[in-house]
Amino acid sequence: MNDANSLWGSRFESGPADSLAALSRSVQFDWRLARYDIAGTRAHIKALTSAGYLTSAEHEKLDRSLLELLSRVENGSFTAKLQDEDVHSALERGLIEIAGPELGGKVRAGRSRNDQIATLIRTYLLDEAGRLHVEVIDLIEVLVSRAEEHLGVAMPGRTHFQHAQPVLLSHHLLAHAWPLVRDLERLRDWRVRAMFSPYGAGALAGNTLGLDPSLVAAELGLSAPTQNSIDATSSRDVVAEFAFIATLVSINLSRFAEEIIIWASREFDYIKLSDSYSTGSSIMPQKKNPDIAELARGKAGRAIGNLTGLLATLKGLPLAYNRDLQEDKEPVFDLVDQLHLVLPAFTGMVATMQFNRNRLELLAPEGFSLATDVAEWLVKKKVPFREAHEITGKLVAYCEQHTLDLHEVPDNEMASISPHLTPDVRDVLTVGGSIKARQGAGGTALPRVLEQIQALRKIAPKKTA
Repeated sequence: MNDANSLWGSRFESGPADSLAALSRSVQFDWRLARYDIAGTRAHIKALTSAGYLTSAEHEKLDRSLLELLSRVENGSFTAKLQDEDVHSALERGLIEIAGPELGGKVRAGRSRNDQIATLIRTYLLDEAGRLHVEVIDLIEVLVSRAEEHLGVAMPGRTHFQHAQPVLLSHHLLAHAWPLVRDLERLRDWRVRAMFSPYGAGALAGNTLGLDPSLVAAELGLSAPTQNSIDATSSRDVVAEFAFIATLVSINLSRFAEEIIIWASREFDYIKLSDSYSTGSSIMPQKKNPDIAELARGKAGRAIGNLTGLLATLKGLPLAYNRDLQEDKEPVFDLVDQLHLVLPAFTGMVATMQFNRNRLELLAPEGFSLATDVAEWLVKKKVPFREAHEITGKLVAYCEQHTLDLHEVPDNEMASISPHLTPDVRDVLTVGGSIKARQGAGGTALPRVLEQIQALRKIAPKKTA
């Protein structure tokens, strides 16, 4: 690292061992930050000029050189070399090639790689948060559209994965939209904390050159400089928080994926997946596999691993900067990459899957799912709920013993179970009646579902053809 483009090594008598150089190198993964590094440098040279360390002519030449370097990076004519330690050293080499060593050599004054990388990872993640926001909105929009398509369709609602109460399919689909809405809210809240710029913190103690960190922050579109230079260079809670939110998005996808996998099985037969969003088997010609859902479920485990690994790296670090912090980038890079892969495919799968309405409605009353309606009907007849629960339990036991559904029990047998079970109890022994009765806030009744759709449409407007 005593090469001409090294950012350190002047006090060393010999270069590093090959094994150290290989271990130390990060350019193979941090190169994706190149355009953010150049943007930071353009802001930094403005601060150097404002403080009197560059003339206007020097600033103009350096800025032109940086724009030329950005162009070369984007068209691939300038890339990192094997001897480049990281994105910073590679780009300084490129700048010096264009602007010359004397002028290019002035740029590093007043900053450290420590405050540089702490800023770059923020600006990168802010951009990626914007992309993820759009992709999550797309999925929410599809969920709302599918809910609108199937208004009034009943299905089994489950707790403990057992039949519990009938619900509307639309209500169930929207139950997967709201966690994603909260993920968007988390991203929005995270942005407030991510908008502070560590530039100007230097290695850990700030700089003595009188550079204006507010100028740099404004140039980068950030709200303000960080409040403490040590904290600025050593903290990665902003990265960990982003990783948590990204992981939670992945987990929310995985929960829905689990249901889709089950729903697509022959035993359930709730849905049929589109051929365009399914795969086959290399040996079994009949197979149609829900691979998108399975991969979404699998990548959630990978996301958890990335988050856990990052937190474990951070947990024991003393102030200020430590080289361990190099390990903050690959976990979030992978989280971002995997979500950008999964979200469009998952959205397409949900948009194109077909629901088996007849099957869903046939199974909606199964498993004595209307029993709670009986108990609540008794409560409306002034029967204490404790007694109503016991009466309904006996009714269910009678049905199990005689292989009957609730509505099939003769009037005289109902009366023998309890005199409170009069014939008009049959008014609540329908799926439609059960769903319609759930009028409380957030309930499965159609008016409440329509309210949800209206609220979600403000977040994810209907796409026009």
